[in-house]
Amino acid sequence: MVVANNSDLTYKSGNAGVHPPSEAFLWNLLNQIPDPDIPVVSIVELGLVREVKITDKLKAEVTITPSYSGCPAQSVFTDDIKSLLKQNGFNEVEVKVALSPAWTTDWLSNDTKEKMRLHGIAPPENEPEAEALFCKQNKVKCPRCGNTNTHIISRFGSTPCKALWYCNYCSQPFEYFKCF
Repeated sequence: MVVANNSDLTYKSGNAGVHPPSEAFLWNLLNQIPDPDIPVVSIVELGLVREVKITDKLKAEVTITPSYSGCPAQSVFTDDIKSLLKQNGFNEVEVKVALSPAWTTDWLSNDTKEKMRLHGIAPPENEPEAEALFCKQNKVKCPRCGNTNTHIISRFGSTPCKALWYCNYCSQPFEYFKCF
């Protein structure tokens, strides 16, 4: 369960004289929800949250796009969204799924990629190409030492969106977040 920990998130329903929450408040709350597979990055930072709306009677509508259709983590972050927003004063929460346009690693900011790298996951660095999609890249930079003398061990890592690689320079395995 995710609990908001940002001191700016102060809205609680029933507080006399408090204005209804804003969409910025909603975005800040959602930015507190970590991706289940990469806990150092939020679902907002990954670009999974596409749109937010607050309607009458404190109903929140959140539109998400999973990183790929059938993503097993989708149910986890959907439950986290509903739970966190209800804990923070929303009477009703609706999570909608938009599959078009499809999610792409192009939506990752440089800051998000750096968080991945510091966590030991090689972020996508190249343009999505057929070779990259099938992990046939010649060079993936090791997130630990930065060397490109690496090779693939398995097309899948701990999740289908990551591949397992090995650095021949520092002798460490690492995961690579595949380009989409």
